[in-house]
Order: sequence, then C-alpha cells, then structure tokens
Amino acid sequence: MLKEAFGKGSTNEEAIEAAKAQLNAPWDADVQVELIKMAKKKTLGLFGGSLAEARAYYEIPDEVKAAPKKQNKVEKSKPAQKPVKKQEEKKREEKVQETKVEKVEAPAKEMYVGEASKKAEKYIRSILEGMGVGDVEISVSEDDEGVVAQLDCGNDYGYIIGRRGETLDAIQYLTRLVINKGSDGYKRVSINAGNYREKREETLRELAKKNAARVKKHGRNVSLDPMNPYERRIIHTTIQEIEGVESHSVGSESDRRVVITLAEGFSATNPGHRGSRRNDYRGRNNQKSSVAAQPARAPRSDSVGTNLYGKIEPKN
Repeated sequence: MLKEAFGKGSTNEEAIEAAKAQLNAPWDADVQVELIKMAKKKTLGLFGGSLAEARAYYEIPDEVKAAPKKQNKVEKSKPAQKPVKKQEEKKREEKVQETKVEKVEAPAKEMYVGEASKKAEKYIRSILEGMGVGDVEISVSEDDEGVVAQLDCGNDYGYIIGRRGETLDAIQYLTRLVINKGSDGYKRVSINAGNYREKREETLRELAKKNAARVKKHGRNVSLDPMNPYERRIIHTTIQEIEGVESHSVGSESDRRVVITLAEGFSATNPGHRGSRRNDYRGRNNQKSSVAAQPARAPRSDSVGTNLYGKIEPKN
C-alpha cells in the first residue's frame, strides 16, 4: 500500500519539506520525494511567478503478508514429529520458493491500458505531429503508480530527444501535467525513445566514476554541468557506491548541479601532481618578467644627436 502527501513552497526545498511534514511518516520509513513543479521567480519581484510543488510517499507493508510466514513456521515444526526424507523436504522448499517468487513478481507485471495511458498517448502524438514527426509508433501502458511510454520513431530519435534529452524531458513533464490535471490521484510518467534512457544512465555512471577518480587522486572538488533531478539522482547513487568521495547539489532550478568532494577522513593519492606543474609554469613566467624588468642599456654614443633615420647627405 502506498501512502503519499503533497506540499507547496516558495522554493523547491520548502515544497519538499512541506510534503514530508504532511506525510508524517515513521522515522524508519523509506520516504521517497518527487518534485512535481519547480518554483518560478516573479518578474521584477512583482509579476508572475509560481510556487513549487512536491510529492512525498512511502510503501506501507500489507498485513496480509504476515499470515503465510506463520503457516511456514507450523509446516517446519511438523516434520520434527514425523521424520521426512531429504528429497521430499527439498521439493517442498522449491515449491515454497516458487510461490514466493510468483507473489513478488505478479504486481510488477500488472500493466494495463487505462484512461491515463490513452490520454498520454493522445497528447504525445499531438506534440510529435506539431513537431513534424508523424510516423511514430507509441506503446503506452500503466499501473497504479505511473504511465510508461515507449517511442519508436525511426531516424528521428535525435530530433525528439534533443540536447542531453532536454526535448524528451520537456515532453515527459508536459504529459505528466496533462494526465494528472483534474484527477484525484497522482501518476508518474516515464517516456523513452529507443533505448536513450539506458544509454544516458550508463553515460552518467561513467561520468560519475571518472570524476570521482579525479577527486580521489588530486583532492580538488569537481562541479558537473547542470542536470535535472532524475540525472542528479543517478550521479548521487553512483557516488554512494564509491569509497572515499561524497556528493551534494548546489544551485537552484535549471542551474542546479552536482559537486563531488573528497570524503572526510580520506586524503588524495597525488595532491601535488598538477600543482607542481603550475608552479613550474609560474616560475618560468617569473623569470621572464624579471628579465623584462631589468633596466635598458644606455644608448651608444654614436647615436646621440642623430635623428630617426640617420644623417642624410645630399647628392652632388
């Protein structure tokens, strides 16, 4: 069972904190946060602007799942009274494991085509037709939590995805607003064109590992380019798996980015490598400047009193 709450604030952080406060989750709950709408500043401090909206949620374990565990304990205690062969015990354990796997995997496969997915498909198709991309196959399905859309657009992937996925993210954001407008519940939207999301995730993970190695080697912080919340989450997750480095986000709205730093208690393996080269370069510049700073020699005596071009003798 999923419990959720929504909050608003003048900044993204305030909206997230308001959603958490409304949720009032237990201290040991795995609370997830999603930013629905980013805050916009007022023009000249007077006109326009909007509050940020966030959603906080966590999974509540069902009480029904506790019943099978008690039955399993009773079944294990019965063989103690009557000995059973090892082969029969293995068969029973395999059957129990198979039923457990079926119970866990069943909810993930319950995808269907409902009103939200139909609405999303219609809206996505209208956007693509407006962009001049008409020959696109769109497969959309949904579950209780969100809508998943897969686009197959032939050779127009780059046009739909855009620079670093900005166009695809914009279509995904607008589709989420459309399907949730006027509805009681809330559903996430995930749109993928080809296998762009998978490739982008691999690229971001490699980027995080590469810059983490630089931080561990030289000890200097590395600031990455601005990213959306989904991409920043991938960077933070990858950095958490690497020992010796930490990450945090700085900036606001579209300029928010991830900074990778050296963790407390760790020292750089080669901190002076680049610094020594810079010092050498600065030393050479100082030598050149010292030479240039030396006073000029006095002019030769034969040049005193002459003009710029020397003495011109008239021809006879």
